[in-house]
Amino acid sequence: MKIRPMTARDKSGVMHILRNTPEFNALDLVVAEEVIDSYLVDPAGSGYQVQVAESESSLAGYVCYGFNNMTQSTWDVYWIAVARSHQGQGIGRELLSSAEKNIQEAGGTLIIIETSSTPDYDRTNRFYQSRGYKLVCQIADFYGPGDDQIIYEKRFQLDTPVAGPSPKKFKT
Repeated sequence: MKIRPMTARDKSGVMHILRNTPEFNALDLVVAEEVIDSYLVDPAGSGYQVQVAESESSLAGYVCYGFNNMTQSTWDVYWIAVARSHQGQGIGRELLSSAEKNIQEAGGTLIIIETSSTPDYDRTNRFYQSRGYKLVCQIADFYGPGDDQIIYEKRFQLDTPVAGPSPKKFKT
């Protein structure tokens, strides 16, 4: 498996993965596509990092994350999706590990992930917890009646403190 930055030629494959991920609704797809388009137009200036996983020359998954500009060293992981045909092969774990590594190299000390509490997200929530993410907040009915927002965090210690108000950015 190879993890690399997303390119324009990957967009249709990523959108196919997202459309075939039952947890994502129509609004999720619209927002995800807007973020992808923003990244593809200006990877360095968009505020997002988007990586894809290739397995045996096919697109197997993607992750989207970005630095939170209101902080000194906090990053958000927005989406992780793995093609149904590739689930259960460790691709989600590798995508998240790659994002975490890049975030740490850029001076990140805190990662935030927001997700849903509905039963459709049970596997997702178990995945984040198994990767060391700690549930820090649950906001009742955030997305809608009976659909709470769950917020996870994962903290890292930097070997070298980052000077200034924001961490160094990494190359895309």
